[in-house]
Amino acid sequence: MALFGRREKAGNDDASPTSSVDAPEDTSDAPQELTEEEPRSQGPWDEADAYPDASRVDLGGILVPQSAEYRIQVQADQATGSVSQVSLVTDTSAVQLQAYAAPRSGGMWSEVRGQISSQINSSGGLVEEITGPFGVELRAQVKNQDGALQPARFCGVDGPRWFLRLVFLGQAARDAQIAQPLEEAVRQVVVVRGDTAMPMGNALAMRVPVDAAAGPTPPASPVSQDRPTISLPERGPEITETR
Repeated sequence: MALFGRREKAGNDDASPTSSVDAPEDTSDAPQELTEEEPRSQGPWDEADAYPDASRVDLGGILVPQSAEYRIQVQADQATGSVSQVSLVTDTSAVQLQAYAAPRSGGMWSEVRGQISSQINSSGGLVEEITGPFGVELRAQVKNQDGALQPARFCGVDGPRWFLRLVFLGQAARDAQIAQPLEEAVRQVVVVRGDTAMPMGNALAMRVPVDAAAGPTPPASPVSQDRPTISLPERGPEITETR
């Protein structure tokens, strides 16, 4: 199933994922209305925000924090260095990150959730909508490459002219304590939308880190069967890890 160092701050411009593919936890009995700003009050950040300093890997469209608690794994075209997917990976879990151009008015996640739910249901999976740490999210059972069901959490964050889609896999998709380090890492992500006009739904361009690209090309790191993943290409993109 197709799923959907710190730099100087840049200015603003305009542009929802066209393909289908998540604010403090609500402890009340009734659902609470969430404003667009609440899910981002503690990150993830826009490049124009006064975000906290941290050691981050510059992947172009997003700056990803570094930590000994997880590995940063990218799927990249070996010839061009263009990155198609970024994941933060632990021994039992992962979170996939993808940033898209979005309308200035926001609200992309609300639209995309319905598309994701329909896609999961039509493919034989299960999905429910709940309120989680990033606002309204989808808890699902989706089919992996072997056709077996696996747990997944789909979250989304609407930013200024961008939308960040998160997919938690493995134990982090169902265990809040295990998910916490990855959630905290996501809070430290900085989205670099830039000034260029982009169609709504276009993925923000990402690249292999400059220091990694300058050195010898690292060998491909195969995706083992016990490493959480969804819809990885069977061949083509190289998988590179950086710490």
